[in-house]
Amino acid sequence: MKQKFRIALVVGALFGAGVASQGVAATAKQEPKAASKNVAPQNISNATGKSAPKQANKAGSKKIASAPPVKSATPSRSLAAKGDKPVRVAASSKPIRKVAFNEIDPDRLALYSASALVIDQVTGQPLLDKNSHEVVPIASISKLMTAMVVLDAKLDLNEVIAVGDQDVDNLKGTRSRLPVGTTMTRETAMLLALMSSENRAAHTLGRHYPGGMPAFVAAMNRKAQSLGMHSSRFEEPTGLSSNNVSSARDLAKMVTAAARYPEIRQFSTTAEARLEVNGHIRDFGNTNALVRSDNWEIGLSKTGYISEAGRCLVMQARVADKPVVIVLLDSAGKMTRVGDANRIKRWMESAGLTAERKPT
Repeated sequence: MKQKFRIALVVGALFGAGVASQGVAATAKQEPKAASKNVAPQNISNATGKSAPKQANKAGSKKIASAPPVKSATPSRSLAAKGDKPVRVAASSKPIRKVAFNEIDPDRLALYSASALVIDQVTGQPLLDKNSHEVVPIASISKLMTAMVVLDAKLDLNEVIAVGDQDVDNLKGTRSRLPVGTTMTRETAMLLALMSSENRAAHTLGRHYPGGMPAFVAAMNRKAQSLGMHSSRFEEPTGLSSNNVSSARDLAKMVTAAARYPEIRQFSTTAEARLEVNGHIRDFGNTNALVRSDNWEIGLSKTGYISEAGRCLVMQARVADKPVVIVLLDSAGKMTRVGDANRIKRWMESAGLTAERKPT
């Protein structure tokens, strides 16, 4: 009985060993196929530099084709160099393309100016347009027209003129660092009007025009019409009156014209100046902080503010290697116009933009 039991144990052990050996063999046959499905593209070649079996190459190709788009084409180039069958990398469903200026949405730029316009000075086409036809008060942007009228008259810039009682602001009650009786050259008055937006300096320029203030205002409006600024009207030279109105479109024309005057370019972009006023040395600064920034290349600049107009800024500048005119009107916050200008600059510099623009 014991002998029969021992024989049964031996037979069972032999049978188990046979089954196990068959399982190992089967597993060994399956492993190459499983491994071939998980081979990465760059590891398809074997260690000796020979091509992997065709079965493995097919499996690798299917894996790549079903994978997400590959950012780099390096794996497919390495395969071709080793003589394997070229592998087609799955193409992105959203092809890369350049963004054109005409596709810009001002809302996506988060511009906080009520009106905004960017003009390419080479083509004359608008690159960005937001309410550019709206006619609004323009505040001290008016002083660019004041300077052009003075220069067009070819008046002596070295002539000494004086601030009078008529030049005091009785409309808005703004303060000035130029007391009544202050004397200065016409050139200095123009510098202070453009750089520091000195209202008394601008008003003094108009009052010392041949024919006085009425003749000066008439000349301002004639100049506007000659530039094609048909939506613009000027009532006085400082911009303190809310009746000095224009549109972003018209102001782009005015900035383009003003940029042709070397004196206006120089004075409006002067960062600061130390001047003698009534025997005292005083420092004056530019009302546009961007002229002091190394990140900007500005050829002309003018700011403006009254409550009816909000914060305004016009510039001629070179941005993303393009000469442009930027007009920003009715910005609510004190720094909003500067923020909008910087947002426009970052957009132009960061995107691969082309100069095409659909008619508007």
